[in-house]
Amino acid sequence: MRYAIPLAAGKLALHFGHCQEFAFVDTNEAGEITGSSRAVPPSHEPGVLPRWLSENGADFIIASGMGGRALNLFQQNGIKVVIGSPVDDPDALVRSHIDGTLETGANICSE
Repeated sequence: MRYAIPLAAGKLALHFGHCQEFAFVDTNEAGEITGSSRAVPPSHEPGVLPRWLSENGADFIIASGMGGRALNLFQQNGIKVVIGSPVDDPDALVRSHIDGTLETGANICSE
């Protein structure tokens, strides 16, 4: 499983589409983190990030907030999205998601 997490200053970015970079966190079938990497996303334009994240093998996105159009595009690309996540380190967010302890709130994006 590969998680994609938008980052700002090394932690979950509040605004998905304008993040500085993405963390990609890989896990195995036992739910253990097996590796991670970071990549700078392409320019924020409609439809670009869903395609780019799909091409980079993302299965899950952990985000703070995301617009409705983006949510639909990710679903069309077979990528599951967790919204309303707290600002935290990417590995900690993935561990919490795998453990079922990731506390989420409202989608803060109104786009």
